[in-house]
Amino acid sequence: MAATPPAPPRILLAGDAHGRLHQLFKRVKSVNQSTGPFHALLCVGQFFSPDGEAEGDVADYIDGRAAVPIPTYFTGDYGPAAPRLLSKAAAAARGFSPGGIEICPNLFWLRGSNRFTLHGLSVVYLSGKQGPGGLGCYSQDDVDALRALAEEPGHRFVLDISFFPLLISKLTGVVSGADTSNVPNQVLDPHGYDSVVAELVAEIKPRYHIAGTKGVFYSREPYGNDSAAHVTRFIGLANVGNKEKQKFIHAISPTPASTMSSADIHARPPNATLSPYIAPVKSVATEEGTKRPAENNDAQYWRYDVKRQRQGEAEGNRLCFKFTSSGSCPRGSKCNFRHDEEAMEHYSRNVCFDFLNKGKCERGPECKFVHSLSEDATRDARPRSERRRVESSCWFCLSSPDVESHLVISIGEGYYCALAKGPLIPNHVLMIPVEHCPNTLMMPPEAEAELGRYKNALSKYLEKQGKVAVYFEWVSQHTRHANLQVVPVPSSKADAVKKIFHLAAKRLGFEFSVVNPEGRILLHKIDGTEKFPAQFGREVLAGLLSMADRADWRNCKLSKEEEIRMVDDFKHGFCEFDPAE
Repeated sequence: MAATPPAPPRILLAGDAHGRLHQLFKRVKSVNQSTGPFHALLCVGQFFSPDGEAEGDVADYIDGRAAVPIPTYFTGDYGPAAPRLLSKAAAAARGFSPGGIEICPNLFWLRGSNRFTLHGLSVVYLSGKQGPGGLGCYSQDDVDALRALAEEPGHRFVLDISFFPLLISKLTGVVSGADTSNVPNQVLDPHGYDSVVAELVAEIKPRYHIAGTKGVFYSREPYGNDSAAHVTRFIGLANVGNKEKQKFIHAISPTPASTMSSADIHARPPNATLSPYIAPVKSVATEEGTKRPAENNDAQYWRYDVKRQRQGEAEGNRLCFKFTSSGSCPRGSKCNFRHDEEAMEHYSRNVCFDFLNKGKCERGPECKFVHSLSEDATRDARPRSERRRVESSCWFCLSSPDVESHLVISIGEGYYCALAKGPLIPNHVLMIPVEHCPNTLMMPPEAEAELGRYKNALSKYLEKQGKVAVYFEWVSQHTRHANLQVVPVPSSKADAVKKIFHLAAKRLGFEFSVVNPEGRILLHKIDGTEKFPAQFGREVLAGLLSMADRADWRNCKLSKEEEIRMVDDFKHGFCEFDPAE
């Protein structure tokens, strides 16, 4: 006798919470009691309050004054109070699970992008909104990770729920081909169009596609997908507590694709329509007879880089975007694209990558970069405030003319290691994001994982010397490029590190928050009026090591020859542990 398959999981969906968690969870409790139980709540849209410095009700749950009734997952870190409320969770989140960072019991923050399994359902998410980067904005790496995920064999049919924090696609596009007689005006309004996410949805082909931000409830007719058997259901949800009484909570009970029969997967409801994404990605034929995406009118030309590398398509004589933009490529000789130092030099002077790569740029006046190889044309071609790529005064950007590349020890995909300028002691190194990012807390999940590998490698390297690593980072609104400092401390002094930091904090009149169970991660948030020494971490360790005269890095400067010798010595001992090798 065949075993009875388990009942499908029951999931609640909610729109923009806007910090109104008391109202949201009151409704969740009511629904759970009347029609539950439900296994989880997925919140889309803006979770935190958008108003000034208001924390809404979120702080009550984080601080333990209120309880989250069922496992709840939310995306995004935007809203004025979000960075403050999430700082402790972010600081303790090294190598966190793709299923979210738990910021309090039953409440999980889905950061960056990833895929995880929730009661048999495969959930993919892109956390944040389209923007130039920083808090609340998803990165290109986040997009590329999902794009690569969509290509993994067997995943195309098991991605059950795709949900994003903001308007996750062009809703006018989603409406295309649908019955528009009952479509709210807010949905027809094209404001908030996100072309990147629209492309992702068209490629990933989720069974469910959930969004918020329009302030209204809208359930579109199911639509078919190109080259896929199943249909997609789009559901837009209103804001929690909206005055118009629009529906802000919705229940679904999807059967995991892994347990569905072929007939069920192929089932097409009578009201199903064609895909609203009626403008497919154009393809061009290659000499081998295969097809690849055309790049016409595609400003985000590097999106396909991940795909091409996976498929081994060298694209003729095309440039490697990674090498051209940063001066290095972790794939080295295995890269399928051209590493051209002359092109890298032109790029550093704001020459358009499309112009370098294809000899032309089709973005016209919208392109903010230079379409000439003449130095006269690139010199001061536009105001400094508009120079997005070149951080000429940044010491840490690999593409900057000011970077001291002879200090670089190892280069990975998201991080590189370098000898500290004016090191406190030998083997004092910095772990630095390859991309221009103000702090390591904002790095995407895959970079977090790589940071963990580097830390593990450094621990093994220093262990052979009878030392342990102490990490500290200074984060402020003035920080331009993150640098996580790593200072070796003799193992005999390891137990004294936490004590001396607490003592130093007490002398300055503050206390550290302990943000992990082992008490090994300390955090201090600096308010707007507090005067805090930027070299605090170095000064404390200089005292511990009885090197007070070396607390200021400027007193420890070395000649370039001495720096090169120290880097070579470090590389020689570190090579067997280097995760980038």
